[in-house]
Amino acid sequence: MSRTPEDAGPSGGVSRMRTGRLEGLSDGVFAFAMTLLVLDVVVPVTTRSKQDLLSAIGHNWPEFLGYVVSFATIGAIWLGHNAITGYLGRANPTLMRLNLLLLFVVALLPFPTRLMSGFLKAGNAERTAVTIYGLTLLVAAVLLYVLWRYALYARLIRPDAGDEEITLLTGRLTPGITGYVALIVAGLFFPVVALIGYLVIAVYLLLPVRLSVLRRRRRSARRSHGS
Repeated sequence: MSRTPEDAGPSGGVSRMRTGRLEGLSDGVFAFAMTLLVLDVVVPVTTRSKQDLLSAIGHNWPEFLGYVVSFATIGAIWLGHNAITGYLGRANPTLMRLNLLLLFVVALLPFPTRLMSGFLKAGNAERTAVTIYGLTLLVAAVLLYVLWRYALYARLIRPDAGDEEITLLTGRLTPGITGYVALIVAGLFFPVVALIGYLVIAVYLLLPVRLSVLRRRRRSARRSHGS
């Protein structure tokens, strides 16, 4: 099996890459996707909007809801991604490709967001649009989890990472997957309820975790031991 240039290290073996470029590209894609979301939040200039702007803004509530849910979700994925890369000691070609798949879905998210916002309250098309939106969120959550599990499997995690921290992060990444599956099913009957559920998952994932506390404890313990 032939190797691509990035697969071969200086000695001909499999390369062990630094994570700096992976993090830089990822941050750029996350920021770009977040920026694209706001472009779909518009209030058309019509005779009605000129006469009653507040009413026109309220009429466009699906766009604002879609923006809030998607921005919070991308933010939650970014926090999870940031936690994962914080534990990486190195990368390898497979991890880089898994990361690209995750970025592909993140960059795609503005499209199902626009689809969902445009077809909310539009009869049967509403269920289809919300289902597509939910499936996109599910795929993103699964890819983030796979990225972490592969990093553990391939032993790409820094050797000084504590077992408690690894267990905490693994558990943190898992609930979103089961939640999205349940809400996709619920969205077939109650699309708006599903959207609110997606927001709840994002807010939960945005809440701070004890990872930073555990890291500080380990650093303090090492300093105490060294002194």
